[in-house]
Amino acid sequence: MFEVLVYVYENYWQGDACPELHQLSRKLTAVGFEAEEIQAALVWLNGLNIAAQNTQIGLPAEADVAGKPVTATPASSGFQPQSAASLRVYSVAEQEHLGAQALGFVSFLESSGVLPPHMREIVMDRAMAAPGDPLALDDLKIIVLMVYWSFGEEPDALVLDELCDDADFRVAH
Repeated sequence: MFEVLVYVYENYWQGDACPELHQLSRKLTAVGFEAEEIQAALVWLNGLNIAAQNTQIGLPAEADVAGKPVTATPASSGFQPQSAASLRVYSVAEQEHLGAQALGFVSFLESSGVLPPHMREIVMDRAMAAPGDPLALDDLKIIVLMVYWSFGEEPDALVLDELCDDADFRVAH
């Protein structure tokens, strides 16, 4: 499934350029992916689309002083901003499915300020929907990239490097 997601990310780097799921299925079949992998990825992508749309529902375009549309923030659209003193407690099921390494990485992204709470919750939802017990860190990184992709955002260069770089081949300076 993750190979299919990587292919989708690389070939449709702007989420809105991605074809509908049935057309995407035909294209993935033509490329040579197995039917089971394609089906699992499409179900997962459908869940991602639903989660991203539900997060963006009620995000009316606001107008600035000049009358130009401004995208609403989650806080201005009915989402409550997370308090600096708040704490996300992970359920036993989340802890078991993700494992310490993946949860540590989510915590790292969040504490670095690059994974806002509403995106973190989508990452957690999609991670729980992914196969693997525990989920491999590389698979979690793909999920994080796909969540950014679903919002039409690209993480900044340092975060993108962290998400795409293979740590096994890093040389300490």
